Amino acid sequence: MGTGFSLRVLPSGDGQIDLAREVRAGLTAARKQLPCRFFYDAAGSRIFEEICALEEYYLTRAEDEILARHAADIVAAVAPTAVLVELGSGAATKTRRLLDAHRRRGGNPGFAMVDISSSALEGSARVLRAEFPALSVEGIAAEYEDGIDLLAAEKRTPWLVLWLGSNVGNLDRDAAGRFLGRVRARLGRDDRFLLGVDRRKEKSVLERAYDDASGVTARFNFNLFTRIDRELGGHFAGAAFRHIALYDEAAGRVEMHLESLVDQVVRVDALELDVRFARGERIHTEDSYKYSDAEVRELGRAAGFRVERTYTDSDARFLSVLFAPE
Repeated sequence: MGTGFSLRVLPSGDGQIDLAREVRAGLTAARKQLPCRFFYDAAGSRIFEEICALEEYYLTRAEDEILARHAADIVAAVAPTAVLVELGSGAATKTRRLLDAHRRRGGNPGFAMVDISSSALEGSARVLRAEFPALSVEGIAAEYEDGIDLLAAEKRTPWLVLWLGSNVGNLDRDAAGRFLGRVRARLGRDDRFLLGVDRRKEKSVLERAYDDASGVTARFNFNLFTRIDRELGGHFAGAAFRHIALYDEAAGRVEMHLESLVDQVVRVDALELDVRFARGERIHTEDSYKYSDAEVRELGRAAGFRVERTYTDSDARFLSVLFAPE
């Protein structure tokens, strides 16, 4: 990788996946739903950065504490020539700790980011290049699998793959295992995979994290409606809904919904669709799965990884797991 920043936008990046198709399918289903990947347009990415700064949203602080304490140990697991590859990089705030530790040991300053939003990638690159002038940054605006496939086809040096922020929690447990298996298939014995995982914990703590007192997470959820209104001529603005976050302890997941407060019909012009809602009917927008330590080990084992090291924060709320290919 040379110096500077390059950006490639694949068909699955920037919402080029057919939003209209997904909205029609989701809002006409027996149990209405919208894919959480559509949260992350430019506005949604900015709101998520606000979420990360919330007192209730402990995940960001906990993971940052881990990386602040253990970044040098983590990057020491790969060769100095390794390129860091981050999935779902967003603002890459915490990643800077790993990049700095890699630089301090004389490592190759190569960094590749895969994110659905090109605007988030461009913003991250500007900040990173200001802090690390010699850093070579490549952005791939794409779904994870498309991005990592492209990078794997061009792979020349070892990788340290980063999947932080408990983004694994957005997949159900079977899908998470399949995805980790596909990542494992692209890695060699000298590569490593760092996974950030939120631990199972008290229902009250988890529900506050996804339904904060200031309503930032609610704005994030409602941004789906804002996007449908803007891009598809929807009429959700002014419609009566509320944000809900519930923890299903048996399943180990937080569920986010938008619930209709009244019987109503909402028009989506571009789809020529009238969507009927009964009072109390919900649109499922996101799951966030939480893991026990044993579940994390089994997740990695089934995908072909062994746990090389684990790290946790001082309150034992969050895990960073360094996997090595079996």
